[in-house]
Amino acid sequence: MKGVSVVIFEGGAPASEVEKMLVRIRQAVLLDNIGKIKKVKSIGAVYLLTNYPALAEKVASYGGVIIKESGFAKGEFHFGRALRDLVNREKLERVVYMSGAGVPLITEEELEETCRLLLGSRPIIYSNNTMSSDIVAFTPGSLLNRILPPEQDNNLAVALSSGTGVEHNLFPPSTGFLFDLDTPADLLILAGSPLAGSRTRAALQELNLDFTRLERIKEVLKKGNYQDVVLLGRVGAPVIAKINRSLKVRLRIFSEERGMKALGREKRGEVVSLLGFFLQEVGPQRFIRYIEKVCSAALLDTRVLMAHLKPDLLTEDRYLSDLGRWREMKDSFFREFTRCAVESAVPILLGGHSLVLGGLWALAEEIGQNI
Repeated sequence: MKGVSVVIFEGGAPASEVEKMLVRIRQAVLLDNIGKIKKVKSIGAVYLLTNYPALAEKVASYGGVIIKESGFAKGEFHFGRALRDLVNREKLERVVYMSGAGVPLITEEELEETCRLLLGSRPIIYSNNTMSSDIVAFTPGSLLNRILPPEQDNNLAVALSSGTGVEHNLFPPSTGFLFDLDTPADLLILAGSPLAGSRTRAALQELNLDFTRLERIKEVLKKGNYQDVVLLGRVGAPVIAKINRSLKVRLRIFSEERGMKALGREKRGEVVSLLGFFLQEVGPQRFIRYIEKVCSAALLDTRVLMAHLKPDLLTEDRYLSDLGRWREMKDSFFREFTRCAVESAVPILLGGHSLVLGGLWALAEEIGQNI
């Protein structure tokens, strides 16, 4: 296949209302991204692997190649084997892989630059994150035949670089490359971004999202008088540097379990969190009270705490916690944790990895330009 080929996987079996809500926005993002992709001349073909018939029909109308995949719904889907088989069957040489909403704010210019990086003659790997990647560009496609196929897309860049010895580079850090729509908390930040596409904005307007805590956090970040902000979870060095350059705040950071998905620690039940032990020891109410004593705002990657304390927590409960809808949660411990966070004297936003990576980057970019 000449030119650059874009491969998108988007499927699943959403069970609850809140999971279906996120899927609707993910599909709107995907369609907006297809519109950007089709404007890039060096992209030769777009492949979508999905089990969503309506989405497949819409992408096909854009000229996308549709691969139907029933394994998503049956729980039998293996990411690495599906990607390898597609690349081999279609003889793809220059590949950009992304999940359906992995980079919802990527720009047309960033897509063009990604293609330019692949159009050289030497083998190369690029991703947006060292360990847990949302977009991976690589050439040649046959690199996939030299590695053990990873079960999840987060592991792709790590598997390619460690299994082939090919140079692995990171895309320049930006909102477009770093922000990932992974959990409902990301919807709050996405809704305020000028980079969001028209379909995404329209779909978000139909939701009854509560922006109160996010707006209070923005006010803290805007003041510019070095108030303390707590960041907990898988916080990385690039976003710390970005905040230090863009905002006048003091950061209180506890970073742990970076790469817990890409390294398989979560799946093997090996996640260990010091703050998880602390939360378990003092309980949700005292945990939040201590946070109130040391900061004016906080952003918490709760997935580390959840993987430590309740690895089998329902996806529905995780998502409801992100949105602050504690009354609907089934798990009593994290229902109380979420209630305490929502009712805290300082604004606390709960979410996943993207909240303390691309979400924070997007906030720093937005607010830093206006102070």
